[in-house]
Amino acid sequence: MYISFITKINYMEKIAFNYLLIAVSILFLVSPSLAQKKEGKTKCITNPILPGFNPDPSILRVGNEYFIATSTFQWFPGVSVYHSYDLTNWEHYTNILTRKSQLDMTGIPNSGGIYAPQISYIDSTFYLVYTNVKGNGWPYMDCENYVVWAKDMKGPWSEPVYLNSAGFDPSLFHDKDGKSYLLFNEINFRDGVNDRAYIYMHEFNRKTKNLFGDVKLVLKEFAEGPHIYRHGDFYYLLVAEGGTDYNHREDLFRSKSIWGPYETNPNNPIITSKDNPSLTLQKAGHCSLVETQYGEWYMPHLVGRPILPEKKCPLGRETAIQKIEWTEDGWFKLVGDNHWPKDSIKAPKNLVQKPFKIVPSKDDFSDTILRKEYFTLREPAEDSWLSLKARPGFLRMKGRLHLFSSREQSLLVRRIQHFNFRAETAVDFNPKTYREMAGLIVIYDSRNFFYLRISRDSINRKSLNILHMKGSGAWDCKEDLLDDIVLPEDKTIHLKVECIANKIQFYYSTGNLVWNPIGSVFNFTELSDENNYGFTGSMVGIAVQDMMYKKTTADFDYFEYKGIDK
Repeated sequence: MYISFITKINYMEKIAFNYLLIAVSILFLVSPSLAQKKEGKTKCITNPILPGFNPDPSILRVGNEYFIATSTFQWFPGVSVYHSYDLTNWEHYTNILTRKSQLDMTGIPNSGGIYAPQISYIDSTFYLVYTNVKGNGWPYMDCENYVVWAKDMKGPWSEPVYLNSAGFDPSLFHDKDGKSYLLFNEINFRDGVNDRAYIYMHEFNRKTKNLFGDVKLVLKEFAEGPHIYRHGDFYYLLVAEGGTDYNHREDLFRSKSIWGPYETNPNNPIITSKDNPSLTLQKAGHCSLVETQYGEWYMPHLVGRPILPEKKCPLGRETAIQKIEWTEDGWFKLVGDNHWPKDSIKAPKNLVQKPFKIVPSKDDFSDTILRKEYFTLREPAEDSWLSLKARPGFLRMKGRLHLFSSREQSLLVRRIQHFNFRAETAVDFNPKTYREMAGLIVIYDSRNFFYLRISRDSINRKSLNILHMKGSGAWDCKEDLLDDIVLPEDKTIHLKVECIANKIQFYYSTGNLVWNPIGSVFNFTELSDENNYGFTGSMVGIAVQDMMYKKTTADFDYFEYKGIDK
């Protein structure tokens, strides 16, 4: 009887265990586990990884750290660098060209300046090659290519060494045998062939920092953004083709010799959006490659996110990333069944997620140096016209030339990174004449902007109006209000702009923080790449002008930017 009782208990335990096993199996099969859900949240990269004006990405891995450099065009400082440990979370790490001796953009046109910088690393040294485009009238472009170097990505970076002026988008490749090569496109302006920008290569001496030997044609394609990578038995040449708009694509070639000839990938393009207008990520192209320390391969690339139906990209050209895989015949392709960029991809398996500290949305100007995200126009921020020390807790800016000038503009802006956003500031400013202005600006370039400015009206009262620029010449700039709004003298004026569903509305307050709407509701799509064929992106910030004596000042108490995308 005792044995029978024990047997019955064991039998009941076995049944209970089997039921428990079945329940657990169903739980795993029917609905993902909490662990899987958690992994889904932390193991996915959402594109774009660098939202807002961040075109022409050049990626580099050094040890377990990743860096991406992007173009900055006429905005200063030149070349923004982002940093990551996991290819998912990125921080604005540094800016490379911070001195006028490194980057002189005096007088350059809109969308001139820095084109497609490229970063590389060898012998414990970082290299940057870049173009300073001083005139962009195709095909007669004034392109000056330079190299700088540093032992640390944060610098100090060297003074530049001039390389050539043949074309733009230079790129360095360092081979296993110790040799280095400079790739670039050469723009041919001769009759009958002035639509050609072929890819050339020149050997580069890392010790003397100069080019030597014969320059050679390596790819007879109308292309830009060349990069060479060595993998297995081949040299792989990546180039951007089709222009940088909706026909943009990336093509792949390979050769067993660095000098070629390069054969064409039968499955080109490796990435494009041009044949699928329904994609969120358009204009895909201009790529670079990186291999993780665990052998996975990823490809950052340029994209634009258009607002429909206008098909305009006010955030400019941004940076996204895709995963690639090598094929049995020795080429590579995007993971998946097509060449379309994906809105999200799987993150690297073995890279631990390392988020960075979120930068506060409000800058109260309590520091003595500018935050990294700010840009000035064509020249560095210098104490002669911008100071965080003259009045502690404020940014003091001295007014200089008008907003259409290619010289001496007193303007401080940051990228707009959201389709829906809010920005505000508060300013102490007492202009003497209508030729003095200060305020809050949303700007693409000198041809496209909205400027909520404090000035003087026709009978010399302190007043507020909006300058609306939409065109190609200064006469196209109009005051939005027929009559200025009169402001109280000697009071801090708060200014705000809000963009919701592509509609831009300005507001002001005379100190009680009751926001009063002012002026027309503007269309965000006016500030886009497609207007006048620009290459940058929309910005928001503060500005001051003194078109009489270049000496009046405005004191800004704070600047705040908030993305309010859902």
